[in-house]
Amino acid sequence: MKNENINLLLLIRKNKRSHKLIPVNLQLFADSGDKTEKATPKKRSKAREDGQVLQSKEMTSAIVLLCMFITLRISGKFIYEGILDLIRIFLTQSPSVEGLFTINGMIKMYSEVVIAFLKISAPIFVVALLAGLVSGYAQVGFLFTTKTLQFKFSKLNPLSGLKRIFSIRSLTELVKAIIKIVVVGLIGYLYLQGETINVLNTMDMEVVSIAVYIGVTATNVAIRMCLAILVLGVLDYGYQWWEYEKNLKMSKQEIKEEHKQAEGNPEVKSKIKEKQRQISMRRMLQDIPQADVVITNPTHYAVAIKYDAQTSDAPVVVAKGQDYIALRIREVAKENEIEIVENKPLARSLYETVEIGGRVPPELYQAVAEILAFVYGLKQKK
Repeated sequence: MKNENINLLLLIRKNKRSHKLIPVNLQLFADSGDKTEKATPKKRSKAREDGQVLQSKEMTSAIVLLCMFITLRISGKFIYEGILDLIRIFLTQSPSVEGLFTINGMIKMYSEVVIAFLKISAPIFVVALLAGLVSGYAQVGFLFTTKTLQFKFSKLNPLSGLKRIFSIRSLTELVKAIIKIVVVGLIGYLYLQGETINVLNTMDMEVVSIAVYIGVTATNVAIRMCLAILVLGVLDYGYQWWEYEKNLKMSKQEIKEEHKQAEGNPEVKSKIKEKQRQISMRRMLQDIPQADVVITNPTHYAVAIKYDAQTSDAPVVVAKGQDYIALRIREVAKENEIEIVENKPLARSLYETVEIGGRVPPELYQAVAEILAFVYGLKQKK
């Protein structure tokens, strides 16, 4: 029966002759299942294994682009001179290359051009790669998982696709994209507006100077845009953290279930403990025939003592028990003709201070020795 359909009828006596039934929804008293609790370490570890990690792609892309344009700005002269040398070699030396117009000659020529171009652009690509790795590691750490690459049939469901398109997350991404475009466009507009006079002065410059000015201006604008995107990336990281924590939240029932799984089912644990007690008791009862004497309370406690001077320098407790177990110890002792001696304080002291297989403490040596001497004397008479 569903909880929402269950009503509790409270009988309220208005007076001696009239009664009134008031319906009360039991769902108000039930656990709503709302996820209000912080995620446990186990839940976080499981989410990480599944590829659900805290990461801002906006911040990563902003850091990579910023490092690339800063590298381009610093090594711009090196790249410019390298490209000029490459064009000069390509235009002046290519006609003198033997077999240029053959397939092998063309492959050789263009291979050299590509290799030279890669050497020129290598600093930018290396910096971009390192920036991406460092940024990703700083946010996520080292993580290797293939679960995010696994094929899921739910992705082919058109209804699920529509839900993702018209979800709050998609709307949030749209708002972030619009803000990014507006901020980047505004920064570019304001910077170029301040360069209006310099742009007009390019009419009197040489072609090389114009190219240098365009390159410097473009990198300056790009660096400022990347800084703005980085600020937006920091804000996006905060939003991603809030959303990540929200998605990981658990209900109180989920936490209880997790604790049950971690600690084990109470019923199963009790059965295991009961089985262990049975095995331990069976083993203990099997050791009683080796005992020299059983000291009793006489009914509440029973402790079986064994002394072998060749294997131990003190008497050893081979079995002990209380109530029912004490009764079983006495029964086994009688079956094996082991002497049973009543000594209430000694039996209680041994039961409370010595574990099974443990040695008798020195303060109880004299009392135990007297009983053992008495038992040995009985055995000699028999």
